[in-house]
Amino acid sequence: MTDVLTALDATFLELEEQDEGALMSIGGVMVFDPPADGEPPTVEEICADLAPRLAQLSRYSQRLSSPHTGRLAWPHWVPDERFDIRNHITHVALPAPGGTRELCDWAADFYSHRLDRTRPLWEMALIEGLEGGQWAIAHKTHHCLVDGVGSVDVAYLLLDTEPTRTDSPPDPPPPVDEELLSRLVPDRAQPLVQATKSGVGAARAVVHAALHPRDALARSRSLAELLVRNELIAAPHSSINVPIGSTRRFETVSVPLADLKAIGKQLGGSVNDVALAVCTSGLRKLLLGRGEQPPPQGLRAMVPMNVRDASERLALGNRVSTLFADLPVAEPVAAERFRRIVAATSRLKDGKAAVGATAMMDLTALAPPVLHAMLARSLYATRLFNVTITNVPGPQIPLYASGSLLREIYPVVPLAADHAVGVAVFSYNGLVTFGVIADNETTPDLDQFASGLEQGLQELRELTPHATLRTPQPA
Repeated sequence: MTDVLTALDATFLELEEQDEGALMSIGGVMVFDPPADGEPPTVEEICADLAPRLAQLSRYSQRLSSPHTGRLAWPHWVPDERFDIRNHITHVALPAPGGTRELCDWAADFYSHRLDRTRPLWEMALIEGLEGGQWAIAHKTHHCLVDGVGSVDVAYLLLDTEPTRTDSPPDPPPPVDEELLSRLVPDRAQPLVQATKSGVGAARAVVHAALHPRDALARSRSLAELLVRNELIAAPHSSINVPIGSTRRFETVSVPLADLKAIGKQLGGSVNDVALAVCTSGLRKLLLGRGEQPPPQGLRAMVPMNVRDASERLALGNRVSTLFADLPVAEPVAAERFRRIVAATSRLKDGKAAVGATAMMDLTALAPPVLHAMLARSLYATRLFNVTITNVPGPQIPLYASGSLLREIYPVVPLAADHAVGVAVFSYNGLVTFGVIADNETTPDLDQFASGLEQGLQELRELTPHATLRTPQPA
């Protein structure tokens, strides 16, 4: 694992440097059942439990060599001589009654603050005061250190698979769900996608082009197609693409994974298609509630795509590419919205979009650090997409911390400049949670989005009366 940031890792630092409203931290809130003895762990106990586990991940005790990018070389990771795990884990108590509303309001504030770039780029908070004796841990990690799928692998290291503490943390189990990757990126695209998997990805891409001119031609055509579709034919303007501040709002909606699977099976789509359809309903209701006519061509979603393989477990940094999916927010009929989403994702399945996105990332990586920031921002411009929707498959087995069952995870996605709303979809132990984060000032009506998610889910349920739908059962 190289100590120098890759161009893709540095991109997330650059996005913050160019706009104060951009906050490039990922994370989530893990909600635990009450412990058997009735008392949640203390900060000291959490620190003692995590310290030996985090010792296996050197980046969590390292800082950036420079807090800024844009010089002649990328920053690299160096040991932080002042590192003390106790400086990264705080203790808070929710105000009464300690329900989901209070937890989401607290989380909105937690994810409104940037990480200190002079220290290791992560924080945690032990949260008490939840209803029913539950407790929680919120974690925040800068996107330059790890991506969404990588953070799931880290979670395996930090949590237990049994209620009793183990002397050594468990090895990550095999992948639980490769649906998004297998559906949207065929095997024949993989040699090109692999170029994004390391700091020398761009150099490998150049060598590959020289040795395999036919691949290079196909790659160039895919890039041209992507640029024509997503640059010359820009994403439509909407009220969710405006300058934003640094304070956030946060809402969550949870649904059994079995429901999404049953709906997808009955309607002829994937779980990811169902999730995109539900998000489309949320966006539609948000726009209509503002008296805004949804754009006829739909909104364009950026869908980050995992390209790491099993050999890269616990490899930090980013191993992602990008796909762009059109969301038919102007369509009033739920069945037709779903049909159009399935058609759109099926078109992406031919691999051209994935290859084009990878080629564009490779080209920006060739730019020297002093020029890269300008190109990096173009990758996250509103001309390319309106909203980020990331779908990360999590572990489908129960996990524990300090003897308490992990009940639910509220995921959080970063917001880039001029993108007021983002959605993270995360599945864990049979439950899927939509975490919706938004700019506080421009999106005071975020509850309309959450209501639209629930409405969209209900509409899809009504289209599948013969599907076996279940509600989550206590463990």
